[in-house]
Amino acid sequence: MDINLKTIKEFIRKHHLDALRDVAIFILITVIIHFAWRFWAANFNYAPIRTFMYETMDLMAREVYRESARIISVMYEIDRNDESMQFYFPNQCMMYINESCSGLKQMLQFSLLLLIIPGPWKKKLWFIPLGVLMMHLTNLFRVTGLAVVMMNRPEYWNFSHDYIFRPLFYVVIFALWLIWVEKMAKKKKQPKQA
Repeated sequence: MDINLKTIKEFIRKHHLDALRDVAIFILITVIIHFAWRFWAANFNYAPIRTFMYETMDLMAREVYRESARIISVMYEIDRNDESMQFYFPNQCMMYINESCSGLKQMLQFSLLLLIIPGPWKKKLWFIPLGVLMMHLTNLFRVTGLAVVMMNRPEYWNFSHDYIFRPLFYVVIFALWLIWVEKMAKKKKQPKQA
């Protein structure tokens, strides 16, 4: 069975599978970036920019802690330890923010994705920072949501952290990618000349 690239392209065109192809490319790029990041962190400890990465993650985690503390304090009376970035809830539960809560990985993942996929650079110059802001807001929503879980149903915290709020980043990245592909990257059709 000899399948070549032309046959595959013809099959995709014939069966109108362009959207599925694009989603498959999105998934492939996202998975590659995810595992490359994990490999880089685990095996190279972010070398050659280790210090920069840890300082950036710490700075961003502190900002997430500070901003989420403001939001959570409106909903609940909590005690805080700003040095160790810990929240203490009235139900004797505790939650802390660490460097992996910074959102840096997801911001870089989104940025790399947009840099890789086709589209006009003028639009990328404002859409990438907008996406980074959306990642930050998603992270604040995630931390605040986890605080609500910790306060009301602490037995579901691990499940919520791993299976609800962590995948939320990828839902937002996918939505932003979809907006990019469907609205931003498409070339405007030129009017036909008579």
